[in-house]
Parts: sequence; C-alpha cells; structure tokens
Amino acid sequence: MCIWFHFLRDQQKYLIMMLIKNKVILVLAIGFILPTMVKANEKLIKSVAFGSCLKQTRPQPIWDSVFLAKPDVFVLLGDNIYGDTRDMEILKNKWNTFSAISNFQKVRSSSYLLGIWDDHDYGENDAGNEYPRKAESQQIFLDFLGEPKDSDRRKTPGIYDSVTLGPDGKRIQFILLDTRYFRTPLKRAVQRERGKGPYEPNISEGAEILGEVQWEWLAKTLDEPAEIRIVASSIQILSTSHGWETWGNFPKERERLLALLKKTNKAGTLIISGDRHSAEISKLEGILPHPILDITSSAMNQRQKPNEEKNPLRVGERYFNENFGLLEIDWTGKSPSILASIRSLSGEVISEYKLENLLSKKINYR
Repeated sequence: MCIWFHFLRDQQKYLIMMLIKNKVILVLAIGFILPTMVKANEKLIKSVAFGSCLKQTRPQPIWDSVFLAKPDVFVLLGDNIYGDTRDMEILKNKWNTFSAISNFQKVRSSSYLLGIWDDHDYGENDAGNEYPRKAESQQIFLDFLGEPKDSDRRKTPGIYDSVTLGPDGKRIQFILLDTRYFRTPLKRAVQRERGKGPYEPNISEGAEILGEVQWEWLAKTLDEPAEIRIVASSIQILSTSHGWETWGNFPKERERLLALLKKTNKAGTLIISGDRHSAEISKLEGILPHPILDITSSAMNQRQKPNEEKNPLRVGERYFNENFGLLEIDWTGKSPSILASIRSLSGEVISEYKLENLLSKKINYR
C-alpha cells in the first residue's frame, strides 16, 4: 500500500483518540481527513500494469512506456532488484539504487504501487524458507514499499497482502502472494531433460509454497467482496513443465490453489506472474465460468535469448524482449470485461486476450 494512504489512516486513529480531550478539533479534523481517504480507496481503476525482472544497475527505459500507458496501478512481480546477498546493508543499498531511478519515480508518483518479491530481491537465487535473512529482508522490502512501521504486513512472517480498490460495484481486489518465505527447498531432477530446467515435481507431504498460515489467510481473502480479483504470484501457476521455478514443482500446492478457486467460485479472477525472462499468456478452462488467465510479464530489462519451451496452455507465442503487462478494464457494460496484453519496450501490443462478460453468470458472489 502507498505511504500517504496509510498515513491518513493512522492520522484518523490518532484523532479518534483525541475525542475525549477536544471534541471540536476532532470533528473538524475528521471532516478533512475522511473524504480524502474515500477518494483514495474508491477511485475507479481502469488499467493495471505489471512486470518483473529489473537489474538495478542497468538502464530501465521501459518505464517511459509504462508511464505513457497511464496505469492506475502498477504491480511489481518480483526480481525488482538483483540483491542476492546475506549482507543487509548491501541489499538495502540496492533497493535505494532502484528507488532513485528517475523514470521509475515518475510511474511511482502517478500510479498506486503494489509489490511482491521473488528470489533475487528476497535474497538468494531460487531460495525459499531456508534463506537465513528472510525476516530482515522482509523489513527492507517493506521499507521500499513505504509500509508504515506499525503495518500488519510488518508484524507477520511473509509479505503476502490484499488490497481492494474502487467504488462499490466496481472493486478490484489485489491478492499479493508470498511464494518465498514459507516455501520448502526445490527438488533437483535426478536426470535433467534436454531443454528443461534443473527441477522436478516434489510430491512429498511436506512440500509447500504458501504455508498453512498463508493458506488460511487466502481462503478468507477470496471470500471478501470484489468484482475483479487479480492474484499476483512471482512464479507461474499455469505453466508447469519447463523445469524451472513454477507452481508445477509443487503439484499438490497447485492443485490446492485451483481447487480453492473452484470452491470459492469467484468470477472475474485472473493471475499475473513474472520470473521467466520471457512473456506469455496461459489459459486454463474448467475452473471458473470463464477461462483463468496467467499473464506472465518478464523481463523489464533482463531479457534472454529465444528458446523452445512447451506449454500446452499457452495462447499465442512467447516474447523474449523487454516487456510489461497491461490490463484494461471496461466497466461501461452490465458486466465488466478485461483486455490483457503484453507490451513491448516501445509500448506496442505484442499479444492480447480479452475476457468478456465476467459477471454475467450468477455464482457465489457478493
């Protein structure tokens, strides 16, 4: 959540405490603060941009195209820096380097900034719960996001969070998952297949991504009222077979997530992800009344050479140059629609998919 929204919320708490001492000051102060809070939280969200994989020491011209797209919200999906250290001063300095990039500052000042981490900004390549400085890294990451010192996100292990924006009837819930803090170590493939990454699925009972506390939170969060839900995962959920980091390495966790989405049966749900140094759109039928999309945007300045990779759920082609993702929400009809696209360094549409009439079917929805 952004700094000023929390600041105003905390100011409201402080003023309420002053009620006993000075009723007149309180009435005037609440009359000034509360309308500002309502406007901040109820602004209609028409566009959401997102991306991942940013080397803080490399040029980041893609922010100029993001700025021109005028997103209401931008979601950082992980590898927002390449920290890769157990020295917290080094990690902090790398976050500061990223924060100081002028064209990123332009986007940050004009859009509501949300964020999750992945392995490199968490602290180590492909790391999970075994990373020894995760608690310290969490606080540094939340410092970067501007979380208040008394934020609940600072008091609990992990950086998962949810934020709901927009007026009643046109609300978007952002579900920000932590796929690092609780995740058990990856399982190395006994025999690595040609063209695949080094990992294979771990089907043991103790293999997990989210941890039970986050699972309980997620189930409750999905039951909160919203018209559209955007699930942010640092790693891909739908694409499973490439052998690199994916929910497919933890098949029981992936099945549990899809079963939860099916059980809660919330229309308007889609997934955004990063990590892969390439972009693609994956589509899965049969879980919700509409297809579930996993829109992967990576990398914003860490591109890789083209390669072959199977993904039976892919829509269109993979894209290997610098890119960001964009969701354009149309609220004008009886039921909202979303145009999801991958945009190039210059802002050109590379691939897109449209979800229409998202709420046209009556389901378990409030």
